[in-house]
Amino acid sequence: MKNQRMLLSLLVVTTCLTGFPHFTRATIQSTKPYQQMTLPERGAFVSEQARRLARQISGRDYQFTPAFEAEIQKAVEFYARRIGNNGGDQLGKGDARFVFERGQTLAPTLIRIFKARDVSPLIGLYIPLVESEYVNIQAPNSAGAIGMFQFLPQTGEHYGLSANELLDVEKSADAAARYIAAGLKQFDEDPMKEALALLAYNRGAGNVVSDLATLVNQQNRGCSICALTEHRDKLDATFQTENVYYVPRFFAAAIVGENPQTFGLQTQPLSSF
Repeated sequence: MKNQRMLLSLLVVTTCLTGFPHFTRATIQSTKPYQQMTLPERGAFVSEQARRLARQISGRDYQFTPAFEAEIQKAVEFYARRIGNNGGDQLGKGDARFVFERGQTLAPTLIRIFKARDVSPLIGLYIPLVESEYVNIQAPNSAGAIGMFQFLPQTGEHYGLSANELLDVEKSADAAARYIAAGLKQFDEDPMKEALALLAYNRGAGNVVSDLATLVNQQNRGCSICALTEHRDKLDATFQTENVYYVPRFFAAAIVGENPQTFGLQTQPLSSF
């Protein structure tokens, strides 16, 4: 009987060690600070997290290419370098801790509004981070965009927003959710429709349709957003300089915001609020 108990204990230990290798690796990987990871470990972490987020957003597995994941990792590095950089609260270059602290206060509202429009709350949480770092910008940029969601006046008007309402966070968030919902419907046949809807938010749906017709074929259609990013040299200069990093930057922002402890942020994942 004693030998049987010993054998049973050995079997349990062996099963724990060999039966759940992915759980063990994931636990180690998720608790190790990003700054202490080797370059291969960082790449593996970004790849795993990007695919996990894609499943959460879409309910499907995204088949990202290594080149596209490399673009995400570049953007992750951009945010990681800004955490604790003593740059103050400066848009685009200051300490990213201020950015994610603002995100905490807005998260419940953004989650509620995007859920009401049947759009993934993760999209609602991280579009305004990429667009404005959660600042309700009142001065128009060179294109005339204002507000936290950086709507152009004509786009806002299309979604029923007056000039003043472009600066109303809840109303502009609802308009953004409707904008994304329209993109999801337009690109419904594409397995990357969520990523394309995000790109259309920044580039315009008509331009994305044209881009797809130019660059996507039978060989690369499994990841259309990857094809648009990797072959950007065949598109117009505006795409190359302003739009190409939009979707990778979105995923990078979400990777940091959903894994704050890994990046040294003293907060909870934004989607948990």
